[in-house]
Amino acid sequence: MRFFSTIVAALAVAHGASAVDIQKSVIVSFPTETTDDILNRAKDDIRNAGGIITHEYQLIKGFAAKAPQKILESVSAWSAEYHGVIEEDQIVEAQTNSA
Repeated sequence: MRFFSTIVAALAVAHGASAVDIQKSVIVSFPTETTDDILNRAKDDIRNAGGIITHEYQLIKGFAAKAPQKILESVSAWSAEYHGVIEEDQIVEAQTNSA
């Protein structure tokens, strides 16, 4: 009976772990004419969902963040009205051809 209890407990923990939302590193940007209120709303939504703002850009109206997938979907939905763009953060490399 003890073995059965251990298995049930292990399965419950595994199920709980799979319910955790996946964290993604993203860049969120808006057109330059977008008000700061909209930019701040996006940052607040991400922070309130347990995400973090990792960088705030000065040259573009945007920021980098690490946030749960579900809140990114939510921010993407409401920010579409303001032409917000959420893209996965990734490394970009430049190559040169030496001939």
